[in-house]
Formats: sequence, structure tokens, C-alpha cells
Amino acid sequence: MKVIEKIVEDKNYTAINLGNLDELMEYSLIHQINKQKIEGKVYLKEPTNATGTEISFNSLAPKTEQPYFHIHHKNEETYIILKGLGYFQVDGKAFEIKEGSVIRVAPDGIRGIRNDSDETMIYLVVQSKENSLEEYTTDDGERVTFDPKWR
Repeated sequence: MKVIEKIVEDKNYTAINLGNLDELMEYSLIHQINKQKIEGKVYLKEPTNATGTEISFNSLAPKTEQPYFHIHHKNEETYIILKGLGYFQVDGKAFEIKEGSVIRVAPDGIRGIRNDSDETMIYLVVQSKENSLEEYTTDDGERVTFDPKWR
């Protein structure tokens, strides 16, 4: 089992390294509810000390599918396909997905994903409480003067 490398941590940040995404299948975890081993998935909330989102990197072996459909009670999910192609299904409607596809699913949406390609599919899932985003993009940002240290 691969272990997440912590790069640096301080009061306002945590930086980690997952390594090469082609090696994502080396990560595994035990599902909290059914106690089964899940390979190719790594959650980032705890390693990064996140407080507003859960992000996970996921992989599906060629010609396989997520072994279950699911819903959430409070959180919406956004799936970002980084590599591979296949199908995504929500509420009985399936559609093709590929590298660059982005799918947002409301908590009640019954969802599942399939990799139809001959390569490992890699995708990110961002999970956050539905309707919790009050400000976003430039509305929540403010420019400050600061000297970059990489020069």
C-alpha cells in the first residue's frame, strides 16, 4: 500500500504529494461501512486538513465499473475525468464521458461510473455540502502585496 508523502505543513496550509497518477492503483483503503478493501482510491480531507471539502483521487481498471451505485444525504459531488473514457449514469440515464468531462451530481442523484477504455481511468471527485458556497471566484478573493520566494 502506497503512503501519502507530506511535503510541508504550517498554520495556513498543508502540502502533500500523491506521486505519479499512473501509480494511483497502489493506494488502497478499507471502506468505513462495508469493510471491503478499495484499491486505487485516496481521500485528501484528512491528509490536507481540509475543512470544507472532501476530494478524492480515484481509478478504475480497464473495462470495469464502480461496484455500486450511491447517493449522498447532504453533499453534492463533482467528478472530473482526468484520463480514460467510459460511461456515467445518473438516475437511470447513462452518457459517455472522457478526459476533460466534468459532472456535478446533486445529493439525491443515483450515480455510478464505468471505464470502457483499455487503460486505467483516473478521475477526481470533489464533495461539498450542497448550497454551501456563498461566495466564489473573484467575489471571495482579494489581492495583496507579497514578495514571491521562488525568484
